[in-house]
Amino acid sequence: MAAIRVASTSLTLLASTSSSSSCYYHSCPSIFTKFRFGPIWAVSLTFPPLSSRRAKRMAHSIARATLGLTQPNKIDPPKVSFAAKEIDLGEWKGDILAVGVTEKDLAKDENSKFKNVVLQKLDSKLGGLLSEASSEEDFTGKAGQSTFLRLPGLGSKRVGLIGLGSAASATVTYRNLGEAVAAAAKSTQASNVAITLASSEGIPAELKPSTASAIASGAVLGTFDDNRFKSESKQPSLKSVEILGLGTGPEIEKKLKYAQDVCSGIIFGKELVNAPANVLTPGALASEAQKIASEYSDVFSAKILDVEQCKELKMGSYLGVAAASANPPHFIHLCYKPPSGEVKTKLALVGKGLTFDSGGYNIKTGPGCSIELMKFDMGGSAAVLGAAKALGQIKPAGVEVHFIVAACENMISGTGMRPGDIVTASNGKTIEVNNTDAEGRLTLADALVYACNQGVEKIVDLATLTGACVVALGPSIGGVFTPSDDLAKEVLGASEVSGEKLWRMPLEESYWDSMKSGVADMVNTGGRQGGAITAALFLKQFVDEKVQWMHIDIAGPVWNDKKKNATGFGISTLVEWVLKNSS
Repeated sequence: MAAIRVASTSLTLLASTSSSSSCYYHSCPSIFTKFRFGPIWAVSLTFPPLSSRRAKRMAHSIARATLGLTQPNKIDPPKVSFAAKEIDLGEWKGDILAVGVTEKDLAKDENSKFKNVVLQKLDSKLGGLLSEASSEEDFTGKAGQSTFLRLPGLGSKRVGLIGLGSAASATVTYRNLGEAVAAAAKSTQASNVAITLASSEGIPAELKPSTASAIASGAVLGTFDDNRFKSESKQPSLKSVEILGLGTGPEIEKKLKYAQDVCSGIIFGKELVNAPANVLTPGALASEAQKIASEYSDVFSAKILDVEQCKELKMGSYLGVAAASANPPHFIHLCYKPPSGEVKTKLALVGKGLTFDSGGYNIKTGPGCSIELMKFDMGGSAAVLGAAKALGQIKPAGVEVHFIVAACENMISGTGMRPGDIVTASNGKTIEVNNTDAEGRLTLADALVYACNQGVEKIVDLATLTGACVVALGPSIGGVFTPSDDLAKEVLGASEVSGEKLWRMPLEESYWDSMKSGVADMVNTGGRQGGAITAALFLKQFVDEKVQWMHIDIAGPVWNDKKKNATGFGISTLVEWVLKNSS
């Protein structure tokens, strides 16, 4: 009894010391419930029960104690203006004039002069320096190659050639061109640049706007550096980009605006994934979703469900994962409705939202477990919310979109889910948890049931779900699983436009045998063999048969190991897909 009284006293003191602090998160009661201090007060009569308000404050002081005093610096995203112009290259004035060239463009005649008309004119203006430099530096136009000349006294301070490879046609090629120019601008502190193609006349007129859009996207994303958690950071110097030789007019201006809108969503998604788990908690993620709804209130509404509301909806699978964490779960539901006109199609985008995944009692251990990177386990939710931010600016007509994230942490504590526990999802199906590190599918189960209940016709979910998919497809390709050929055609078509790599994988129904339980409807993991497939088959159990559904495993492409940074993968494909479904 004495020990219990001491515990009660310490809790009272903690509540008192935090009574003047403001509440950091949006929803508090669930965290206090999770700590289960109620029985202590029932035994000890020394002190009266805390009021609900003081209990909330106490819970927040506990949660705040883990934050390490780290808060992101406020850094404005890059603000780069774009313009499409038709101008003689020799007349352009600015810091950098960059020309994208293929290997074919660099062919020379018997006098070592360029055969390409654009390069020929530019080289003539520069007194042959360009052809001379390309020969001396063994510049052949291969992808990734570049050469720059500093030219004091001329209109442009620097002129550069950037290699596009053997043939320039793919979106990713032009995006890489924009990124290379942005990198050059960073290293030289350039504020205004122009970008053109040596063979722009070979591009069909109908493709020129999308080509300009891809170049612009690369320039914006190449300018962005996530320095929010560095004690010192520099603001990007690049202010304006002029795209020359690809035409002018409303259509290309519209495409350039579209590129900026999508890039703002991609940058937002990157920031979410890059943020550490002691800053981006489930509550903080919910707050970011609410900010989107507030910023684009003409088309968005937000609903954030707390623990008690999730209990009412019988989300036992999701709440089982969240049970161990001091940071309460937040179920996020954003709804986009067009500002005017009839809604013809209803879609849902569902993102896995594990802001940190320890593995639970099946804790991640050993080389390659990547526990230190498990802040990126909410990459699916970042893609969904990044797409929401972009669509809030684009405002497509004729389509209603539900953005759904079951946000939580997978931690370890006395209240946590144990291997062997049985949880019940909101559709009534029971799951024997044979591995607490296969937690993402448990949260997605209730999120998919919820999405189906919104009356949607099509669902795409994105999740950093399995290491097995990384083994199968490597670090840069997302795995696609769907029983619907029509939906596969739609999304894969959108990915071709966006330049993101997806590959359709089989949904082998015979593999479901490994997911059967002796005591429940199913287990949550079927072992190592075909792990990405069995994970998708698990999710399929929670989707209404009348709804077209696709699962995209983005465990590989969500993160760039070389750059140690998030990629923003999935956002541009989702935006393209939604637009394909709009009127």
